[in-house]
Parts: sequence; structure tokens; C-alpha cells
Amino acid sequence: MTEPTSPSRPARCLVLTTPSGTTAGIALYFYNYSTWRARPGIYLEDLYVKQTERKRGYGKLLLVELAKEVVAMRGGRLEWCVLKWNEPSIKFYESIGAKMMNEWVTMRVDGDGLTKLATLLD
Repeated sequence: MTEPTSPSRPARCLVLTTPSGTTAGIALYFYNYSTWRARPGIYLEDLYVKQTERKRGYGKLLLVELAKEVVAMRGGRLEWCVLKWNEPSIKFYESIGAKMMNEWVTMRVDGDGLTKLATLLD
């Protein structure tokens, strides 16, 4: 049975094991909502396949499972970030149909900046 997400458990994790039962990789994700599409979706926070298990289709298998979940919820998109210098991953993602979103810039507040923002109006 799948536990519902909550503030103390906001994410889910798919764990992929090999036929011999060893963990091969994971997909850590959470649900989001697009006001542009007026639909829910999934944000993939981390996709990891062990170095020794790469080139076996496990990354693609994890992404396929997430895509199935988005389709089942009638969602609008599956999205994630990748570092600009990570060319092998970018090529892999493009090979499965992902498109780079060049017109968007990621913004972040963390560390002391987050603490300062949280108390800005106090």
C-alpha cells in the first residue's frame, strides 16, 4: 500500500532492483501542479543508476514508470533539471523525447538567505 504524501513525507521513491535482487537505481520524485496546463504532474528530483548497472536500460525503465503515472493521473508533464555540463545525461534525455527548456531559469533561496526571507516581514 502506498502512503499518501504529507509535509513530513513529501516525496516518493521508485526503487529498481536487478533480477538477482540488488538495487540498480532509484527515481526520487514528488507531485506538482501546472497553472499553465491546469493539470497535475511529476517533478523528478533525482534519477540515479549505479555505475555498474548503467547502459542496461534501467534509467529509461524508471522514466517510463513515471511517465505512466503522469498519464494515469491525466497529468500535464514530467519534468526535471539536469546540469548544463552533463552532456551524456542530456543526450540520453533527448533520445527519449525530453526537450531542453532554455527560456526558463531556475531560482533558488537556501541557507542563510532562506532564513532571512522567512523572517523578512517580522
